[in-house]
Amino acid sequence: MESSHVSESHRSPAEIADAGPFPATKGVLDRALALVEYLRAHCPWDARQTARSLVPHLLEETHETVEAIQGGNAAALRDELGDLLLNLAFQFVVAEDEGSFTREEVVRGLEEKMIRRHPHLFGLGDRESWEAVKARERALEAPEGSGPASALSGLTKGMSPLLRAHRIQEKVAGVGFDWEDTRGAVAKVREELAEVEAALEGADREHLEEELGDLLFSIVNVVRLAGCHPVPALDRANRKFEGRFRALERAAAEAGVPLPGSSLEELDRLWDEVKRQERLDSAARVSTRPGDPPDSEGASPS
Repeated sequence: MESSHVSESHRSPAEIADAGPFPATKGVLDRALALVEYLRAHCPWDARQTARSLVPHLLEETHETVEAIQGGNAAALRDELGDLLLNLAFQFVVAEDEGSFTREEVVRGLEEKMIRRHPHLFGLGDRESWEAVKARERALEAPEGSGPASALSGLTKGMSPLLRAHRIQEKVAGVGFDWEDTRGAVAKVREELAEVEAALEGADREHLEEELGDLLFSIVNVVRLAGCHPVPALDRANRKFEGRFRALERAAAEAGVPLPGSSLEELDRLWDEVKRQERLDSAARVSTRPGDPPDSEGASPS
């Protein structure tokens, strides 16, 4: 039996959005917009804010939201999502005050975009990769006579180099320019590492920087092909190192070992001790998980 939405294949995303295929909502988030409208009507500081002046606050709240997510702190995430929502609501209301666009236009554009990018859900075609759908969108949006749109169109200029490398690789993979699996990408990392080692023997710092960049780019490719994302992967490594080094500082203070001036051998010994304690703590947490049966040692015989 065919799905009920197959008959919609002749309809455009706009027509499907008009039909309202999504579940009705209570409009709770509209209260955030109403709050900002009230603030701008009664507070001089809020009234004089512009989209550009609010960018630092938007960036700060975005980073704090990500930190709450990565920290696994639900209470902090709830608060940070509220702060982030406030900043997004400001952008909506400021745009409406300036006559740039309306909230309805934003939501309508979002609905139509998601309908286009999920053709298999709305009877518009077969399931495709995300990048393939976006590549087709770029081709349709390109000015007449401008030639085919690049697969790399739409890259945000302000993103970090690490995230940009990941997005570049995702985009070219979407048009088939990719390794078959991680083995080829790992071999490329080894090749780039050898070139870095050779460059380290020379005195050309610019060439060394270029080779180091190639190595980093190739590592990002391995991360992507492994089904991971480089930003949280690197963030996890950063947080792990920070935690271990703070533990090393505490251990050094307890042992009366001054960090500045201590030998590398002594610091390595403390570092190894921190990692050993980390493994013991991890093993203890695993052995005491709720629901696990008690250890057999000391248990009553059956």
